[in-house]
Amino acid sequence: MNRRRGLGKAVLAAAVSLATGFLVGCTPDGGPSVPRIEASDPSGITVWTLDTLPDRVAKTKEILKNFADAGGVQVDLVSIPAHRFSQTLTSSAASGDLPDIIGGITLGNVRTVAAANLINTDANAQVISRLGEGTWSPRSLELTREDGRQLAVPGSSWQQVLYYRKDLFAKAGLRVPDTYGAIKAAAERLHGPQLAGFAAANKAGQLVTQQSFQHIAQGNGCEMTDARNRVSFDSPQCVGALRFYRDLLKNHSLLGLQDTGTVRTAYFAGKAAMAVWPTFMLDELAGLRSDARPNCPECSADPGFLARNTGVVTGILGAGDAHAHFGEVSSWTITKDSDTEHARQLVEYLMSDGYADWLAMAPEERLPVRAGKTVDSTEYADAWRSMPLATGGKESLEKMFRQDVLSGLLDGVKEIQQWGIVGARGDLTGAAINELPIAKAVNEVTVGQADPGAAVRKAAASLRAIQATMGH
Repeated sequence: MNRRRGLGKAVLAAAVSLATGFLVGCTPDGGPSVPRIEASDPSGITVWTLDTLPDRVAKTKEILKNFADAGGVQVDLVSIPAHRFSQTLTSSAASGDLPDIIGGITLGNVRTVAAANLINTDANAQVISRLGEGTWSPRSLELTREDGRQLAVPGSSWQQVLYYRKDLFAKAGLRVPDTYGAIKAAAERLHGPQLAGFAAANKAGQLVTQQSFQHIAQGNGCEMTDARNRVSFDSPQCVGALRFYRDLLKNHSLLGLQDTGTVRTAYFAGKAAMAVWPTFMLDELAGLRSDARPNCPECSADPGFLARNTGVVTGILGAGDAHAHFGEVSSWTITKDSDTEHARQLVEYLMSDGYADWLAMAPEERLPVRAGKTVDSTEYADAWRSMPLATGGKESLEKMFRQDVLSGLLDGVKEIQQWGIVGARGDLTGAAINELPIAKAVNEVTVGQADPGAAVRKAAASLRAIQATMGH
């Protein structure tokens, strides 16, 4: 989904030339330390990033300057707005002007680059091998691989989560809402005139509606495509998931249509016991942003009340085989036309000595997928816990949130799923975002315009039509 508060609309085209370079060394455990090449090497590389916010571009410049201080490789940093990525990629590939590295790209974007045969999968694999495959979350590697090829180097994740009021749950004797049964029981028990039991998006035409439903649906075994890459959204599992989602919003939720703004507002005001929202909300939940602060009855005297009394659920289990939830992995990928050695060394730096600084730009959006430098170490995860939540602020994640909450978020990457990614239908997933037939189905069912069976059949037909236009 786009960064909230309109940040996804920010556009900054920045090209920054920085002198950088590094020597190859080893850590005591035999792994690579800060890569470094001789300062006399005059070669240079170009890096694209999909970060366009001015403060993040500036921070990236600082990281590359730290990288530069070791000596001699010139790096051009080019910031590409996300909505222009595909067009820019196509035109650059046609003109033979691809960057050496592309960073900050989603799982869908990775598949776009891979479909155009523009990735140096061997170089990506070498980065992971040299730094230690076992230091990455296995799920993050699975999501960035296809047919044994390493399409990208996973850098961080953000996740859709279910926020819930731990104080209200404890008072009512309710268990953690990580199953359909527990969610339903809590919604029924806590819902009343002054408190919605459950809040989640259902407005048509919005990606957040699809993602919120996907967060609930995947644990029920609902998939957009099956193992043979055929559209399977009209399955009984998807019908059941949509019926469950409908019942929650119809019987135990807010009145009217819901989107990211209304869901967040209700939870912040203490008017929702559970809410589906991404990890992006952590800094706001902690009361660290002036434009979105909790205003629950207890919050005026105690700004940290809601943060302390909020629990998070990542994976949810319905009738499926395992807990699952929607999430995104942001990655680096080395292109086929790259200066391979220098590109590889830079990505290694960004995933090692520069990693904590990279995560610290927005820790609520950048959960580490690499816990530490060795299989048994946790220095990057520990650093993330201590990072300030707001730019220039002093309040850290671990100060504002309980350790069980942070541990749950760090472990959440294990259960991330995305429709079509592992099954090699990321192209269909991306194409469907333009029309959002699943979001439309969610809307029609939750406002009473269609029953779940008819809605999923209609959405599946739309997906098959989209698939046909793609030549599949």
